[in-house]
Amino acid sequence: MKSDSRLSRQRAERRGHVAEYLAAALLLLKGYRILAIRFRTKAGEVDLIARKGDLAVFVEVKARIGEREAIDAVSAMAQRRIRAASDVWLSRRPDAARLSQRYDVVAILPGRLPRHFPDAF
Repeated sequence: MKSDSRLSRQRAERRGHVAEYLAAALLLLKGYRILAIRFRTKAGEVDLIARKGDLAVFVEVKARIGEREAIDAVSAMAQRRIRAASDVWLSRRPDAARLSQRYDVVAILPGRLPRHFPDAF
């Protein structure tokens, strides 16, 4: 039988994946193209990478009880890891020099529609 902590981690991971797909759906409805989900590097990871025109958007998805809690959950250390991963992603793009970039948060809130916070950090 699996330990309680392992089951808890698995449930949290599943909730996180569902939250990422809800956030991706919201961004698609807003006219963004989703380029990557869970982009991981040794430097860090980005939950979603989206694009709209010449704008590359690196999105952190947070499932929290409220909007403020979601935004506050993206610590300075997490921001550094997201920026580092975005630098790796951009370094692999031949069109990177043309792209402007932005860092957003999408809050997944219980019983409510996801909320998009452009240029959150």
